[in-house]
Amino acid sequence: MRWALLLLSLPAAAQQSAPVAHFHHVHLNSVDPDAAIQFYTTKFDAGKAVFAGKPAVWAQKSWLLFNKVKTPPPHETDSPIWHIGWGAEDMPAVYKKQVESGTKFQTPITDISDLAGFKGFFYAYVDGPDQALIELNTARHHNFGHLHTFSSDPLAAADWYAKYFGVRARKSASKEPRMYRNVQVGPSASFTIDNVNVIIYPGMYRKHDRFRTTRGTVFDHVAFSVDNLDAVLAEMRKDGVKVLEKPKKMKGSSERSAIVDGPDFIAIEIVEGHARKP
Repeated sequence: MRWALLLLSLPAAAQQSAPVAHFHHVHLNSVDPDAAIQFYTTKFDAGKAVFAGKPAVWAQKSWLLFNKVKTPPPHETDSPIWHIGWGAEDMPAVYKKQVESGTKFQTPITDISDLAGFKGFFYAYVDGPDQALIELNTARHHNFGHLHTFSSDPLAAADWYAKYFGVRARKSASKEPRMYRNVQVGPSASFTIDNVNVIIYPGMYRKHDRFRTTRGTVFDHVAFSVDNLDAVLAEMRKDGVKVLEKPKKMKGSSERSAIVDGPDFIAIEIVEGHARKP
């Protein structure tokens, strides 16, 4: 079974270092990007736009970008990217409206108030284009709000993001496993970057912590932006971080980027220059 997590009560770790990064985009593989874009912009608070000369989705402060592929990308894999999510101020009403509009759900609306720590916390999993998993959950907003990942060591993964991107991570106080309804949900960690909460769950939630690269799956990679790409890469190389794609201009854009192998084989694109409202 799958469960959401609200990480508002975890203690803050006093780890912060330069440079400060921003959330730039989620890059998806799709057999029909135009249909996917239509879905995201009609089902959620997001708009059609153009990035680097190609149709894309603008979601408040960051992008959803799409690669066109010939065959359906793997979605049920050992990828460390689990799902992306939008908020809903009135989750029961939003869920009802989505069902009435024909939205298909992998998991129907579910009350997990006991996990969230307050009454009235609901979530549901939308079966998105190319079977991408998209969460809707109770929130104070209806924006693109989170990225949920897995890690064999969530606390170490949070430290990795803190070191290279300057985020302030919230981490479980204990490294001991935390169980919820017979699934492991801790230790866990999270950090907020711009308006996106990145949540890191233990891989044992899925009963194992073996991972494959995200490349080629429905969620191909995620991207963060920095002011000085070369400086960030120099620091990463010094520590032995693997560079999957060397710095180059993004096709159709004047911006440069590189792709590195992040924690648990999550592919991370680092863009020089921040996402701007179209």
